[in-house]
Amino acid sequence: MSNNNRVIIRLVSTKNTGHFYTSFKNRTRQPKLNIMKYDPIVGKHVLYVEKKDR
Repeated sequence: MSNNNRVIIRLVSTKNTGHFYTSFKNRTRQPKLNIMKYDPIVGKHVLYVEKKDR
């Protein structure tokens, strides 16, 4: 059975390296995610912002 209350999101690097992470988020009204994560292309932690994947 599919879980309809979750949506796939893409966390995109703000350094414009093209690197991204994918994650799940509840479909309810929530603010966009902004997370500090490791960007292997730059070699340090940078801010990742949410973009809708599907």
